Amino acid sequence: MSYVFKNKKSVHVLIGLVFSIGILVFGDLAYASFESSLIGIKMKLTNVILPLLSVIGLGIAAMSFLTGSPNAKQHITYAILGSIFGFGAQAIVDLIAQTVR
Repeated sequence: MSYVFKNKKSVHVLIGLVFSIGILVFGDLAYASFESSLIGIKMKLTNVILPLLSVIGLGIAAMSFLTGSPNAKQHITYAILGSIFGFGAQAIVDLIAQTVR
């Protein structure tokens, strides 16, 4: 990742991209109450962002495997564990919420 930060223009583009995605994903939460904002963030995180990151992680692990990286087995293991947590996040949150109540 250090190659991304070699020039300042790429850093500014990366920051702008992160803010743009944040506005698109969480933009509707600005007009909501605090509690509904937290519920909305939880829903977007567990239903959209974590599964998307899981698929991206699996893709990166597959590319690592296909390119013959010596750490490919470790990448695939981490990607599978991340996918279990990413796709099961809503169930984990519901289990914790039921246990606390």
